[in-house]
Amino acid sequence: MRKWLEKLNEKIDILASSERMRYVRIGGGVFWNLTLLAIIFIAATLLFVGGVGAGYFASLTKDEPLRSKEEMREQIFSYEETSELYFANDIYIGKIRTDLDRRETSLANISPSLINAVLATEDEYFREHTGIVPKAVLRGLLQDVSNSSTQTGGSTLTQQLIKNQILTNEVSYERKAKEILLAYRLEHFMTKEEILEAYLNIIPYGRNSSGRNIAGIETAAQGIFGVSASKLNLPQAAYIAGIPQAPFTYTPFTNKGEQKSAEGIQPGIDRMKTVLYRMQEAGYITEKEYNEAIAYDITKDFKGYEIRPEEKYPWLTAELELRSKEIFAKILAEKDGIDPDRLKEEKNLNEKYTIMADRTIRSGGYRIYSTINKDMYDAMKKVTEDFTLYGQTYKKKEKDPETGEEIEVDIPVQTGSIVIENSTGRILSFVGGRDHNITQVNHATNAFRSNGSTMKPLLAYAPAIDYGVIGAGSPVVDVKFVHPVTGWDPVNYNPNQELGIIPARQAVASSQNLAVARLYDSILDRRPATYLEKMGFSKLVPNDYENSSTVLGSLTIGASVEENTNAYATFANNGQFIDAYMIDRIEDLDGNIIYEHKVEPVKVFAPETAYIMTDMLRDVLKQGGTGTLAKSQLKFSSDFAAKTGTTQDHNDVWFVGYNPNISVGVWMGYEKLRTLYAFNNRYQHPSQRVNRLWANYLNTLYDIDPKLVGTKETFKKPEGVVTRSFCGISGLAPSTSCANAGLVTSDLFNKNVFLPTQPDDSFVSSTSVVINGNTYAALPKTPTEFVQMSGFGLNQAFVNRMLGKLGGDASKLLSFSSGKGVVTGAPFSADSAPPQPVFATLANGSLSWTASPSNDVVGYRVYSVTDQGRSLVRSLKSYEGYRVSVSPGVRYIVVAVDITGLESGYSNEVGEVVETPPPAPPAPPETEEEENVVPGEVIEDLDEIEVDVDPVESEPSGE
Repeated sequence: MRKWLEKLNEKIDILASSERMRYVRIGGGVFWNLTLLAIIFIAATLLFVGGVGAGYFASLTKDEPLRSKEEMREQIFSYEETSELYFANDIYIGKIRTDLDRRETSLANISPSLINAVLATEDEYFREHTGIVPKAVLRGLLQDVSNSSTQTGGSTLTQQLIKNQILTNEVSYERKAKEILLAYRLEHFMTKEEILEAYLNIIPYGRNSSGRNIAGIETAAQGIFGVSASKLNLPQAAYIAGIPQAPFTYTPFTNKGEQKSAEGIQPGIDRMKTVLYRMQEAGYITEKEYNEAIAYDITKDFKGYEIRPEEKYPWLTAELELRSKEIFAKILAEKDGIDPDRLKEEKNLNEKYTIMADRTIRSGGYRIYSTINKDMYDAMKKVTEDFTLYGQTYKKKEKDPETGEEIEVDIPVQTGSIVIENSTGRILSFVGGRDHNITQVNHATNAFRSNGSTMKPLLAYAPAIDYGVIGAGSPVVDVKFVHPVTGWDPVNYNPNQELGIIPARQAVASSQNLAVARLYDSILDRRPATYLEKMGFSKLVPNDYENSSTVLGSLTIGASVEENTNAYATFANNGQFIDAYMIDRIEDLDGNIIYEHKVEPVKVFAPETAYIMTDMLRDVLKQGGTGTLAKSQLKFSSDFAAKTGTTQDHNDVWFVGYNPNISVGVWMGYEKLRTLYAFNNRYQHPSQRVNRLWANYLNTLYDIDPKLVGTKETFKKPEGVVTRSFCGISGLAPSTSCANAGLVTSDLFNKNVFLPTQPDDSFVSSTSVVINGNTYAALPKTPTEFVQMSGFGLNQAFVNRMLGKLGGDASKLLSFSSGKGVVTGAPFSADSAPPQPVFATLANGSLSWTASPSNDVVGYRVYSVTDQGRSLVRSLKSYEGYRVSVSPGVRYIVVAVDITGLESGYSNEVGEVVETPPPAPPAPPETEEEENVVPGEVIEDLDEIEVDVDPVESEPSGE
């Protein structure tokens, strides 16, 4: 350069030395020197600016870590993807609730028209550049420095990918510098096809026809046009390709899923035309294709409003999300080396992994397959909507959480139901409630209530059979008591009812509270609530193991419909508990199964216990049982066993029934405790309502799958279950006295734990009387005309054994109809005062009278009266009625007689006066003479007898 400049100067000097060039030489020299100075200055400036720029760029990116190829690729491909929910048999429900819907696809499954539209619009040099286009970067920089109103942008697809997946949307030179650096680096780590595919899967595309935010080309195609990305035509492809520049301006839908107005849609259409123009300009389409696409009416292709899964199936989607989170929380904890069981015990730990699990299912793109049968679920939903006998809907006023204004809201009767396949535990269907807009509580799985009398078989009868305490027909005592320690004094549904000694089978069928309370008290020290633990009751507390009232459903927290029904399925499964489940399996994006439910049976009862309990529960559906109405409403027959339940004040009613294939449970009640009972008959009795609803569900399930629901299979009796005879009041081996009393019966026993082999010792010879329907031992002074002369009394030791530590009125042990003249032998404590008189009437040859108010009356005597005195016409025992036929023309009086033989004063005199000589009044007849008196005819007109008894409802109270 120096030599060249020297030669150049020599030539210039020669030229300049001529006289002619004198003035030119002087001016040229000055100009040349100035030019050299300018060149040097510009070069120095450029070097300085370049150095400063490079230094500034370096300073901007100095904190950016050097990312490896593997790290960058992982970050690029780790975009969030929405998980999906499915019914059984892989029937699609919809996407899980999330802030952004996205579904991954491959480049091979994307329309070529769409790819061309994206390249023509977003990055025309994509195939040539190495991550950045320098002139575009400089143009953007100059526009930014000059604060130009026109901002054309300069980001390649690679840069946009970096911004979305590795960096942020922050507007700063530092972020832009890092973006340029990483884009250039990424081009060395990924192919163009990989970059393009990743870009098309992450870019936001506004909203879909459900109003949800969407990202990714497949989600956009499905959500806007209802077709896959591979099926998009040219105008559709151009429309979608234009959306990313302004997603919420160009999307055709509002955030509610409604189609925008023509004015609101127009910007998107204009943008589509721009994309088409650029495609033609870039040579991707011909002029003819362009003109046809411009004239295309894109609005007719927009997808109609699509209801969101959480709107159509609110309880189902919420329940599947909840159970999925529980599963993932355990998986994530286990990955971290933490025992999943700790999540149940440690609240903070559970909260941590539940949050992590929630993020995982919402962004991991999993496919969650449930056990729910779509047809069954839809059918049960319709039955729930159509049922009209729930009960009264109340109103209340409360503040609107959004406006703060006072509004009136409904308080309807709620319901929850569930269907479980016994052999697998699969939840086939459920009903979470009546209206999700009123309450979001899932009354099938997450509402915990007292389960009333449905607790009795689970906590008392089945454990007692398992312990070898009773068989199916063993006697239990339905007599009132006051607990000596707690003061608890339960009653039957009819508070005045005491059935005495009855078979356990009968006590189950008619749901007697007193009988089961006594039985449970006798086994309470064995902690039978441990059976509930094994059957999945999740809310047990220490008091539930100790309280006598737990047997009537008085759990501290309660049980869900799922838990209660699942427990009854234990009987159907030969005594094995199979935990109910709703998530069958979960697959990842590549179809790998990351979770699959495994059935793990737990032995709870012996098979013999399960069968005997089932056989007893069959009687609930027979005449006299509390579930006969439900059985009568079924349009098919199957081997069903069932139990009903009613809690205190009719706050809850239950019906749980099962056959060999399925178990179905139903609950009804208000969300906050309130009686279901109505004093009018508009909605029927609460127990009748739940009977009918259960039957309605079963009928519609039968229509869907008659083989499963209406199976002809029956419960098979194990070899250990045998039929044996026994004395009905003691449960022991029959004795001659028991046989003579007609009390020998037979029923099912588990021969492995209990058979009636010990001889019966219940009876002693006895005479008795009946007072107010109860039998008592006759006293020496009791007139023989009112005494049952031959019979059997109960041994006092036996009486004491049956009443046990709880005690009770021994006279209530046997009803008057029990056996042939069998009495309890309980002495009656007389008051030594004559009974109170009665009032008599005479009409149409029939003499009747009122019952004496006294409580020790054994019978009545009817006398004819003349001027000479009175003559005995007839003696009637207290249970033989209050009426006899008499002859006309005679006057009559009636007296009551107590157990000690004392007569009441005379009743009023009725009848006609008869003119006869007045003989001396006879003395009261001796017993021997009374036996020779011809009695009058007893009139048994039941319509004329007033009985003061409360009406018996179909279901006893749960407390």
